[in-house]
Amino acid sequence: MKKLFAAILVLVAIISCKPGGPIIRIESGLVKGVSTETPGVTVFKGIPYAAPPVGDLRWKAPQPVRHWNNLKVCDSWGNPAWQTPHTPGGYTPEFFFDGDPEFSEDCLYLNVWTPAAGEKEAKLPVTLWIHGGGYVAGWGFEPEMDGEEWAAHGGVLVTFNYRLGLLGFLSHPALSAESPEGVSGNYGMLDQIAALKWVKDNIQAFGGDPERITIMGQSAGAMSVQTLVTSPLSKDLIAGAIIQSGGGIRESQLLGGSPLSIAEESGKELMDWAGCSTLEQMRALPAEDFPTMVSRFRAETGKALVGLTAPVIDNYALSETFSQAALEGRIANVPYMIGCTLDDMGALASGIDRFCLERQKVGGTAYAYHFDRRLPTDGRPDVLKGAFHSSELWYMFKSLRFCWRPFVDGDYDLAEQMITYWTNFAASGNPNEEKAGPWTPFTKENPQLMVFKLDDNGAVASGMKVIASE
Repeated sequence: MKKLFAAILVLVAIISCKPGGPIIRIESGLVKGVSTETPGVTVFKGIPYAAPPVGDLRWKAPQPVRHWNNLKVCDSWGNPAWQTPHTPGGYTPEFFFDGDPEFSEDCLYLNVWTPAAGEKEAKLPVTLWIHGGGYVAGWGFEPEMDGEEWAAHGGVLVTFNYRLGLLGFLSHPALSAESPEGVSGNYGMLDQIAALKWVKDNIQAFGGDPERITIMGQSAGAMSVQTLVTSPLSKDLIAGAIIQSGGGIRESQLLGGSPLSIAEESGKELMDWAGCSTLEQMRALPAEDFPTMVSRFRAETGKALVGLTAPVIDNYALSETFSQAALEGRIANVPYMIGCTLDDMGALASGIDRFCLERQKVGGTAYAYHFDRRLPTDGRPDVLKGAFHSSELWYMFKSLRFCWRPFVDGDYDLAEQMITYWTNFAASGNPNEEKAGPWTPFTKENPQLMVFKLDDNGAVASGMKVIASE
């Protein structure tokens, strides 16, 4: 009895000295978050949502997390997936100014911001954010996607890392042969589905409602949202979807999924070039070799390979492209928000009106937007200018305080407007409420989208705008 009492005292002492909010139990064990600067908001950093995909688990579907017995204090981010280090220019001064974290093949971690940790009956709306980066770069804790303000607006936000590049999407005949489903590739996509299922199974402990999960992403994250609302493995788990700069319905959508057979041929050619004829040899390659392997292959052979670093049509996780499924009314039947920026990348800004009209045909709802605020600069050279691809992230997360740009009061007002619309949508599938409205769905009869902008005096001038519809 004395030993038991002593052990309890030790445990209490250990717990009491840890910073942050309440201790909560999830399926894999006890976790404790840390307090943020916003009173009442707790963040849980670096929770594993799947087993490390290393060794024999490289290029396999994500496996369950092993249960832990000790309290896990979630006060540090989990390592991002292997990727090419950032170099000066481009997005480096915008989002990666603090330098790159340590990359690792052990990368399947997520983060939760919540205003109601441990309050199982709170049933707050939940949003799962999927980062962009062309399926080869990025992570779930970049400064622009900080979730503190999101939680302060009454929602639970989850961000996460997933496998990227060749480690996330390589197809190969030998990998397909060993798979129970006879497929390969899509490992990064399966990670995303595993994160979604983790949220479904665990988020109530964080005060979230497992029946109100909105998925949201930008660029490759938006295209990931498109695959998840299309996949038979995930589309029934979703209550709403937000597609930011991922395009709408397009006749040709290579990034929506290459045929598995073509991706397998490309994977075999690449691995043969690397001197690997067996799975053992492939799994023995150093993880840090993969981010540059395709570019080294191209430089040496002059050939371009297809389908190696993006989802593939494998007739298991994905049986058709998002565009095909949307045209046939086979995507998740949920409310959608979809849009782009003024100076966005070509195809990633096209087909949005058509998508909205197709949703109308099947009785669905789609809210469209355009982000027109050209971001201010401080005169430094070689930085992104205009309302560039991903510029809206500072606003819809209301994370401007982390940015170096000389924002004016109107920028903060615009950010408040946008995060209110976004969190409203996550709560109900409708962005409107008394403080933020009206934003009407895009329809054939009312082909309008919401334009987010400031006027010449730096004041919010957002409003509905009619565009030509198909």
